[in-house]
Amino acid sequence: MITYDFTLKFAVPYDLAMEVLETRLFESGCDDALLGLGQKGRLALELTREAASAHEAITSAMSDVKRAIPEARLIEVGPDLVGVTDIAELFAFSRQNMRKLLQSHIATFPLPLHEGRASSLWHLAEVLEWFQTHQRRSIDETLREVARISMQANVAREASRLPEEQIRRFDHGLAS
Repeated sequence: MITYDFTLKFAVPYDLAMEVLETRLFESGCDDALLGLGQKGRLALELTREAASAHEAITSAMSDVKRAIPEARLIEVGPDLVGVTDIAELFAFSRQNMRKLLQSHIATFPLPLHEGRASSLWHLAEVLEWFQTHQRRSIDETLREVARISMQANVAREASRLPEEQIRRFDHGLAS
């Protein structure tokens, strides 16, 4: 068994008290989670779960939450989306050095999921893969696996919001 660290964020009913959430989650198997309830109607779980794979760890935690709180709706699985500052911190660069690295490798660095005036966002799994392949950096395999599964879960959640025919309408021009 391998230990995986990840985050699950959910929208939950507004009227559920913290004590009720804690009890239900603990009883359903989320005894390996730290709960965060910063905003009313939102639940963040920082999990450290042993499993045979990151996929098993993440999907079993998602099932545990749904069993405890059937009305819970998944918002995000992490670690996934990262900005320049996050990447710089992960690799112990300054933000300025990270920006220089991005500019000097613009042809090979992964395309951002979002590119804006103030900030850009990338999938962590793609960034880790790039650093391993193009910069010959040693990447923690457990982090890489969790980031890949987190990205897949988030992309699948987003895709599920659209009817299949709408997804197919855009398939032709999107292949990388």
